[in-house]
Amino acid sequence: MLWDTHMHCFFSGDSEADPEDMIRAARAAGLSGICFTDHLDYDFPFNPSGLFELDPQTYKQKITALRDKYKNTFPVHYGIEIGIQPHLYERLQGVIADGNYDQVICSSHTVDGMDPYDRSYYEGRDEHAAYRRYFESILEILEGFSAFDVYGHIDYVVRYGPNKNKFYSYDAYADVIDAILEKLIDMGKGIEINTGGFKYGLGHPNPCEDILKRYRALGGEIITIGSDAHEPKHVAYNFAKIPGILREAGFTHFTVFENRNPVFLPLP
Repeated sequence: MLWDTHMHCFFSGDSEADPEDMIRAARAAGLSGICFTDHLDYDFPFNPSGLFELDPQTYKQKITALRDKYKNTFPVHYGIEIGIQPHLYERLQGVIADGNYDQVICSSHTVDGMDPYDRSYYEGRDEHAAYRRYFESILEILEGFSAFDVYGHIDYVVRYGPNKNKFYSYDAYADVIDAILEKLIDMGKGIEINTGGFKYGLGHPNPCEDILKRYRALGGEIITIGSDAHEPKHVAYNFAKIPGILREAGFTHFTVFENRNPVFLPLP
């Protein structure tokens, strides 16, 4: 019995899903609980209308009302996924401190003010250099920001590269990825296994299995599970693969956050 702790509803600019429909899908999938983690991405490139800037108070009222409605039948946790950029540290720290969230996911959706989804990010450099710069930017973030619980989809960039993950491997970036994992472990932070990679045709989760194994080998223990669903049909996407992947990586438990505290649950 797993939890899906990375999902979005109509409070995210890229989703139109009713949150109660997401809850129904989770229950139908046999999950033990969920956590909503809608997007808050201030100053997102090509986003003059504030597409990814949710209203924290309205969001909180809706999700906590659903948490109360289902409290005796199905756990619904209240989280957020922040899109981190260096100039936003202080602003985001304030939002997080005021939110009373169960879980905060910190994700790199931009690199040096650019969106890796956009082709312009790859102009003037090869794919390897573009991917490496993405990982370097995460390491830089970790030197200045710690107001989160889990770093999201660490190799997110490979979803959108010219060749996606065709020529990508952990070994090709092992030095900088190891530095990221070691820093996260030292900070007491976790990572997630995000099945969105399967949805995007990678054939692997984000991060890939070798990164999960390396995180565990270095002593990492905090691992959450998320589908990155933006509509009900993707809730718990490919979750049947999760226990085997995590066991192969050396995990016996997965993690759910409650009031920003990790709770370790046995893999089914």
